[in-house]
Amino acid sequence: MSGGAWTVLAVAGVTAAYALGSRRLATTPFSSAIVFTGCGVLLGPAVLGVIDTDEAGPITALLEAALTLVLFTDAMTVRRRDLTRGGFLPRRLLGIGLLLSIAAGWLLAWPLLPGLTVWELALVGVILAPTDAALGKSAISDRRVPPLVRQGLNVESGLNDGMVLPFFVVFLAAVPGTSYAAEGVAGTFWRSLLLSTVLGLLVGGGAGRLLQAARARGLITREWRHVYVLAVAAGAYELAVVVDGSGFIAAWVAGFAFGHALRNIPASPSGTTAPRRDGDPDADPEADGGRDTTADLAEDLGGLLASVALLLFGAVLLGPALQHLTWPVVGYALLSLTVVRMVPVALSLLGSGLRAPTVLYIGWFGPRGLASVVLGLLVAEEHVAGTELLGRVVAVTVALSVLLHGATASVLAGAYGAWYRRASATAPAPGLKESAEVPPGPSRRRLGRHHEGPGARD
Repeated sequence: MSGGAWTVLAVAGVTAAYALGSRRLATTPFSSAIVFTGCGVLLGPAVLGVIDTDEAGPITALLEAALTLVLFTDAMTVRRRDLTRGGFLPRRLLGIGLLLSIAAGWLLAWPLLPGLTVWELALVGVILAPTDAALGKSAISDRRVPPLVRQGLNVESGLNDGMVLPFFVVFLAAVPGTSYAAEGVAGTFWRSLLLSTVLGLLVGGGAGRLLQAARARGLITREWRHVYVLAVAAGAYELAVVVDGSGFIAAWVAGFAFGHALRNIPASPSGTTAPRRDGDPDADPEADGGRDTTADLAEDLGGLLASVALLLFGAVLLGPALQHLTWPVVGYALLSLTVVRMVPVALSLLGSGLRAPTVLYIGWFGPRGLASVVLGLLVAEEHVAGTELLGRVVAVTVALSVLLHGATASVLAGAYGAWYRRASATAPAPGLKESAEVPPGPSRRRLGRHHEGPGARD
């Protein structure tokens, strides 16, 4: 049996085994991220050698597909009101905290990772800046945590992976010897940022309006609406790649435009967005309890691919990195999960009125996951000096995040929720800032799940 067949068999076996125990495991500290990453290390060349890492092409394609779907569906569910009405928390975390995290990661890497150039150090800061809610989903799904904090963290984790992409492509273009360097910073800015953004707007907005028209006329079934989302996300990505732009940026922008178009669907007199035919549930796009199910398949597939991506991450990046651990790498990983995240968060929330336990809770909730893995792998594929060290730093940081955030999310959510309950009961009028009312959060059915895989509805 070929190495590729063994890889497919291993991925299928781990996925099936986790699925059979997913409900029980969901109540334990063993998140899907911990299980899949650990199995990846065990099955990779560092231990059993079952997974073949020589065929990098299919592995990279799967990781890129996972990130494309996650970027598209996360952007698709974000509404303007999430950042305007009652949204001071995500605005501060994204507008101030994210930029400070990139800068802090860049500066702290300087003394600890001397083998990297100034722009490679900048890439370390960018790659490890975005957060991934899947690694500590209890932190934003636990109902004991106030809605202001839960929704703020949810919006932040859904947007910051897309927001770091412009920094990533520009810094990568500044590194000599990379594929982006041939275009130069100016050429990269034009193709990867401006052109990709325009293409994303056109594809997402146009596709959303076409779906709007088809739904209003009862022309499309529910199942094909689900498939349509996958086609739009893939189309936006590939169109940008064809013109040597950034597929990820195009997919992220297309998600915003697509979601905006769908939310502007005029309601019919019956209150639905399409005429209802008796006995034909497909004619009613909101037949599932009044909830729009358009993005369900894309979200489930993105979650599954993200879990598989962590399995391959364990085999391809983490296993080899564990064989070459150094104290500077481990030290930087720990600083990235603490100082690089918590200090910028504290600075961004100065004057917000939030209490110290809330600031600490938000600061600790900075798990690194899928976006960091994919961006780190893209840099490693450039084969320039320093990429091996950079990949090792990313691997160790994500691994520690998978372990620490996954194991502590439920415990810390309970402790913080208990503090909030006591504080809100004794707080003088007008009460805690944490108790401020916020509009309903993103309509995604997987609020707080972020790539935990299918079945989280149950």
